[in-house]
Amino acid sequence: MPMIDALWPQDALTPEAEDRLVKELTDILIEAEGYDPDNPVAQAVTVLHLHRPAAVYVGGERSKAVRYRIIPSVPEGQYTDASRNALVKAVTEAVARAERRPLDEVASRVWVFPTEIADGTWGSRGAIFRLPDIHALLAGESDRRTGEERLARSRREKSRITLEAAVCAIADGAAKS
Repeated sequence: MPMIDALWPQDALTPEAEDRLVKELTDILIEAEGYDPDNPVAQAVTVLHLHRPAAVYVGGERSKAVRYRIIPSVPEGQYTDASRNALVKAVTEAVARAERRPLDEVASRVWVFPTEIADGTWGSRGAIFRLPDIHALLAGESDRRTGEERLARSRREKSRITLEAAVCAIADGAAKS
């Protein structure tokens, strides 16, 4: 059940280019979650909200260049460092294709914020869906285990980072004593 909040001004792209970009962003996010973009269930539950800012300012001045802000949100456990990097690259490349400009002309104007929503706080259809539930919905009950494994992997990684930071803080405190 991925969700995308996308922000770019009205008339930033032709209607046809915008439609292609929205479809491509949808497919990119489904693929980033590990699913086939042709999966009709994944397509049916992937929602993109397009927001139209009245203006964008850079350094206190109205920006003359079109800027894009894209926030793909997925349940906790879906992203890894590698998948986040690949997602940012794929989204930026999609915007460059939509503008029909070289990547290096577009990249500095595209901001992508892959976001994970904490497990137990993803609500839809009047209920909370946890990552294993979402995997079961998208790929069948047999894929529930994949959701459990991804969530466990993500939490182990977060715990490792927290533990390393605590060890460093303790060592720094001991060194200063």
